[in-house]
Amino acid sequence: MRDFYPEDMEVQNYIFNTWRRVAEQFSYKEYSASILEPAELYKSKTSEEIVNEQTFIFTDRGGREIVLRPEMTPTLARMVAARRRNLKFPLRWYSIPNVFRYERPQRGRRREHWQLNCDLLGISGIEADVEIISLAHAIMKEFGAENKDFEIRVNDRKLITDIFNKIGGTSESTNVSVIRLLDRREKIDNFDSELERHLGSDKKEQFLGLLEDTKSNETLEKLRETLNTKNIQNIVIDTKLARGFDYYTGMIFEVFDNHKDNRRSLFGGGRYDNLLEMFEVEPIPAVGFGMGDITLRDFLETHGLPLK
Repeated sequence: MRDFYPEDMEVQNYIFNTWRRVAEQFSYKEYSASILEPAELYKSKTSEEIVNEQTFIFTDRGGREIVLRPEMTPTLARMVAARRRNLKFPLRWYSIPNVFRYERPQRGRRREHWQLNCDLLGISGIEADVEIISLAHAIMKEFGAENKDFEIRVNDRKLITDIFNKIGGTSESTNVSVIRLLDRREKIDNFDSELERHLGSDKKEQFLGLLEDTKSNETLEKLRETLNTKNIQNIVIDTKLARGFDYYTGMIFEVFDNHKDNRRSLFGGGRYDNLLEMFEVEPIPAVGFGMGDITLRDFLETHGLPLK
């Protein structure tokens, strides 16, 4: 956890004010919610790693299992589901919540951080994916970054689903586990053995071969082409990109720092069209992203960009 002395608050307010300014230029409206949520909200749709290993979870005096929210998307889904019939779509909402994850503190990661969340709900077409990536790009540019400083890696979860269908004989739970494993591929030493444990030797080789051979699809090419016309030319199609959250259904993306001293994912997001189903209401097409304050500050410092 962090303390913020006046000089730290000056930087934090600069980040928050810039986030708000650009989001509102794109006509996004701010919302907020409680830091506390029922644990069940995350157990059904969030990454298993986050739920089992990274949540601050406790039982309150009423015997309820409660967490300090590790992310904002399930909260957003709960709020939209509660007023589904009274809201006018499409919705363009943003928030800057305080979120908590019980993980090993290191560069770019603390157990507490603030995160800009921007979400567009109610548009199923590729124009929503274009808008949300354009917003992420505009925020980076507003902080002084140039296209050469970062790249936006995109993929389509449907490509990975197609690979599972081609190798055949895998269960939904296995597919979820493999996607989570892919998301951690660069962070673990036993990727191959873990993949074989989930798929078996033969299917593992088929899966890796198909993953290597898969380069793009029509949706990704159209997305890149449209973004290029908006002068967003640092788009890279990366069919190995997975993102570990279970709720993604289509396009996913991550923004990567290109600096040699800070090569890492800065933030990301994607399309999650089915998340409201957990509340037994009609699903709404949705796409969004979350950008953390700590990785952003590291990016600004690494590139010598202004902090206030």
